[in-house]
Amino acid sequence: MNSCIFVWRSSVALSALSLLGATACNAQEIIVKVGVAAPMTGGNAVYGKDIEAGVKMAVAEENSHKPVIGGVPVRFEVESQDDQADPRLGVQVAQQLVDDGAVFVVGHFNSGTTLPASQIYAKAGIPMLTPSATNPTITQAGLSTVYRVIATDAQNAGAAGAYAVKVSNAKRIAVLDDRTAFGQGEADEFVKAVTASGGTVIDREFTNDKAVDFSSQLTHIKSLNADLIFCGVLDAQAAMLVKRMKQLGMKAQFVGGGGVMDADFIKLAGTAAEGAMAWEYGHPIDTLAQGKAFQTNFKRMYGVDMLSYAPFAYDAATLAIKAMQKADSVKPSVFNTSIKSTDFQGVTGEIQFEKNGDLKNASSTLYRVKGDAWVPVTSRPGA
Repeated sequence: MNSCIFVWRSSVALSALSLLGATACNAQEIIVKVGVAAPMTGGNAVYGKDIEAGVKMAVAEENSHKPVIGGVPVRFEVESQDDQADPRLGVQVAQQLVDDGAVFVVGHFNSGTTLPASQIYAKAGIPMLTPSATNPTITQAGLSTVYRVIATDAQNAGAAGAYAVKVSNAKRIAVLDDRTAFGQGEADEFVKAVTASGGTVIDREFTNDKAVDFSSQLTHIKSLNADLIFCGVLDAQAAMLVKRMKQLGMKAQFVGGGGVMDADFIKLAGTAAEGAMAWEYGHPIDTLAQGKAFQTNFKRMYGVDMLSYAPFAYDAATLAIKAMQKADSVKPSVFNTSIKSTDFQGVTGEIQFEKNGDLKNASSTLYRVKGDAWVPVTSRPGA
């Protein structure tokens, strides 16, 4: 069966011609492209694939309802681009998605890649909804097409900093990060929250996201007798850190930010993982109304368990499609207004946006490793 293809261009005239062409095609379905931009290869590929899976799941469900927009049957198709977690490549794949006619984009994964890519989408007038990039500066540029369906570092690491001082009663706090926009962003916001809560940061150490040895940083932290270490790194490095802490005989509490719980942290860290803590974005999914069903459906569809970001990506894609249906248009400049005013009950909870595109009422949860599992301790704000 032949289908008409809807391709978005920045020219209003071309958009009108595209829609007229679709009508002239005897109301056969038009294909509407949904972009995904994330690392599909390299060290962060597991996260990129998780995001892509969430979007594809949302698109499959929406297509099953045989949607009609603007009086024309539509079928959504996913176009994925591999940004390899590289900011320079992120700009290139963003432009590729614009050129290929994506009407909205779910991505990017990394804050450092999302920051420059968001400018490309904004220039083209295409909504970008990130399910995972948490650096606060992403939504501070005044771009009207940028949205975030997850807590920011200020909200997540901010909760971690306040908790460390007010609940954990940590007196001598050290901080280590990987110098990425994500890791440093988390560490900066954690430090701000500690200071605002009357706590003391006795040391800040740095590494990079490729490092495998942290002996010098941890030895220095140990010499200062820190009682809590906050680390802005992802899961694999977090596992190496807690193992090295145990080898050095350190008694300080390990606290990670977002991304620590994913993949194989417990497997990689072994017995050193016991007692490790991490603040992750959102409430525990199995406590949410749609959470358990989503986990079951994801496992049935892909044969593997979801990671942290699939439900956020699923919600981002679904709410954007719902915004199109509400606006009765696949034209980004039209349905972007509907995204701004959305009140969407998703898998991850209620989604409404602040004026700058950040998530209203964002939440974070503290987990602790007990045995071979992450167990929730508390959420901010409470469920």
